[in-house]
Amino acid sequence: MRMTKVQGKAPTLKRAAVAIVLFTSILIVLPSLLVLLFSGTEEGTGSATEPVSEPDTSEEEESGEPDSEVVVPVYRDAQDTVEEVELEAYVAGVVSAEMPSDFEMEALKAQALVARTFIVQQMEHNSDDVPGDAIVSDTTDHQVYQSAEEWEGGAEERDKINAAVEATAGEIVTYDDSPITASFFSTSNGYTENAEDYWETSLPYLQSVESPWDEDSPRYENTARYSVAEVEQQLGVTIPEDADFTTNKETTEGERVESVTIGEESFHGREIREALDLDSSDFEWQREGNEIVINTRGWGHGVGMSQYGADGMAKEGRDYRDIINHYYQDVDISADHQHMEAFVYHQEEEEQDS
Repeated sequence: MRMTKVQGKAPTLKRAAVAIVLFTSILIVLPSLLVLLFSGTEEGTGSATEPVSEPDTSEEEESGEPDSEVVVPVYRDAQDTVEEVELEAYVAGVVSAEMPSDFEMEALKAQALVARTFIVQQMEHNSDDVPGDAIVSDTTDHQVYQSAEEWEGGAEERDKINAAVEATAGEIVTYDDSPITASFFSTSNGYTENAEDYWETSLPYLQSVESPWDEDSPRYENTARYSVAEVEQQLGVTIPEDADFTTNKETTEGERVESVTIGEESFHGREIREALDLDSSDFEWQREGNEIVINTRGWGHGVGMSQYGADGMAKEGRDYRDIINHYYQDVDISADHQHMEAFVYHQEEEEQDS
């Protein structure tokens, strides 16, 4: 009986041992089967075999481009809204608004480089009082900007502008490793102006240079007429009957009016230009009866790159680097993205704080 009992337990123990082995095997094999079964659905979004917290950045390191998209908050004046625009799209919008699309490709490239440099410097300093969270407006207070939807030209011209922007993508103009004040204007009087002679702030890379190409501009010369009363009101002076407007006038290195005296009042050339909305501070004026006739040469403040000068240089076979180095002295054209990366980091911090 005892033997029978022992024989009766032996098959039971064997079945138990087999069951334990099978159960253990299932515990070991099942997770692996599940991984094999579902790993294909994770492809392209980070599978369990790839470290999600350490994405592959080799392509970014080779290109030198920032990890995140640089977005420019632009105040749209007409709509009274703030629009977030990707950096290169913003540059294309400035080029399309600021320079004629029929200009030479190298001139458009120079304009793209200047526009990008302007906004990168604005990103760093952002000292202007712009509504909302914007850092720049879409008016002449900064740079005129229009979106692709607002473009009224043809598709071919727009493609040309986009090609100019893409050809200089990521490049900025620097002086001592910092973005320059990338000022530009339409038409010179044959020379650009020293920064200190117009803004009273000296910048070593914004000094007067010759720009003979501008004579082809339709606004190289212009004539404006004002009543004597209008000029007196705008300048806050009384103009004597025998006033000689050709005397008591001093000029700058760029051959614009530095100062002029009317009666007992002295004015800077910029003051006259802005008060009377003249094309340029290079002007000659005279009285004809009850009118003041003013002849100007050039269009704009005259500091930095002349757009018609850039087009003239391009027509002579100069490339955009030649243009930049002519109008801005001792500068570098750099594809260094450290300034843009710093702005992206600052933007991300602000978003996290909010």
